[in-house]
Amino acid sequence: MAGTRRGALVVVANRLPVSVVADARGEPSLRQSDGGLVAALAPALRQTGGTWIGWPGTDQLSPELLDKLDMAGREGGYTLEPVFLTPAEQQGFYGGFSNEVLWPLFHDQPSRCNFDPAFWRAYLSATGRYALKVAETASEAELVWVHDYHLIGVGEQLRALGTTMPTAFFLHIPFPAPDVFVRLPWRNQILAAFLAYDLVGFQTPRDRRNFLDTVRLLLPKATMSGRGQPVVSVKYANHEVRVGRFPIGVDFNKLAADSSSAAVVERAAELKALLPNRQLLLGVDRLDYTKGIPERLLAFADTLDRYPELQGRVTLIQVVVPSRSELPEYASLKQRIENLVGEINGRLTHAGNWVPIHYLYRSLPALDLLAYYRAADVALVTPLKDGMNLVAKEYCACNPDGRGILILSEFAGVAAEMGHAALLVNPHAVEEVADAIHAACTMQPAERQRRMRRMRRLVRHHDVYWWLDSFLRAAIDRDLSAFPQPMDHVHAQ
Repeated sequence: MAGTRRGALVVVANRLPVSVVADARGEPSLRQSDGGLVAALAPALRQTGGTWIGWPGTDQLSPELLDKLDMAGREGGYTLEPVFLTPAEQQGFYGGFSNEVLWPLFHDQPSRCNFDPAFWRAYLSATGRYALKVAETASEAELVWVHDYHLIGVGEQLRALGTTMPTAFFLHIPFPAPDVFVRLPWRNQILAAFLAYDLVGFQTPRDRRNFLDTVRLLLPKATMSGRGQPVVSVKYANHEVRVGRFPIGVDFNKLAADSSSAAVVERAAELKALLPNRQLLLGVDRLDYTKGIPERLLAFADTLDRYPELQGRVTLIQVVVPSRSELPEYASLKQRIENLVGEINGRLTHAGNWVPIHYLYRSLPALDLLAYYRAADVALVTPLKDGMNLVAKEYCACNPDGRGILILSEFAGVAAEMGHAALLVNPHAVEEVADAIHAACTMQPAERQRRMRRMRRLVRHHDVYWWLDSFLRAAIDRDLSAFPQPMDHVHAQ
């Protein structure tokens, strides 16, 4: 595949924006990868004519699939460069160190960590493969931008290979407090890997503060300057890295336009008609123990028990998107969720006319998801810990009439931006969440609209393009408009 042209942006992520999957006949085919990272970064790469480096979902590609991958890149306006990992490497790197060590640790759940030394060796091997691919294909890059906890070590390994391109890293998940991070057996190695970049970005002030406090604790020889500034400089081992906060956003204009299309408006009206004369509460979450789904269900049941006047007048639609359900821990969580839904519905359903919870275990097509956002009177975004949580921002972008209300966990990163207008709750406090549900369902329309207007203004202003520009300005003193390629999307102002 073609190398990166001079001055372009290179994105390095765990997966490519397209992945190899089996079709209905069991034959390998390409499919657009899920997740907000693709939506956030594809516009930037189209603008710069850059390169996306990542795992294609398999350890090898036939010549035919390589051609299809090349064509998918050309259609997107940028180059796709696959990194191949053996099944054993993928399991140890992704399933092991990334998701049995870093994921639970960074979400304040160290008791779930499996500190297997073999996972660490696999992590070093896999991140080395990503670094080698960058060195081979992106030597003329204006910026190498590495994403998320899977690939923290890539920047340091690039330095070891002698590369000189500017490098930046963005952590999409939380960074834990020092007393949690220190439990990691490879704590100094991971911290040094962060400090090998030229710029490191976090989602929230809390995450940046936790990181800097951890550096002070574990690396007392590191020096810092710029305290109180948006970007702080840290000097360590003859290298200076800048550390900043860059909360990620959504494509507000596109979401607002798509959710106002005739098809979505019609589908939302159908949902309201199917569940008439009641307020719709909505939860949309990936299956994961960090999302607080059982706690939310218990809080909803408590709402109906302590505020019986809401029975028959509210319905919770809980969407759970399948994820890692082949693992025993996730299968157990799925079973617990389904048991709770069954118990609550079995105890409280009114024969023939009201079921408290409508449970959907599947991914929703884009049109249906937008329709659920538009139809919902209350959104419940109550993770136990989250780096940002874009569901909250998507929900606000899809509420043009301002009648929706957001109940938001104080431990979601988005609370740092939207907590002033949402109903903030501690997701562990069942009765507190239940009281917030009651308050949301009985809130006057004028108060709902006041709160939603404030949140929509923030989501509109701090959209995905604002995030891209603010990060690129901090990294290379340029924003998207400085790159020569035309954009397909309108840059929101």
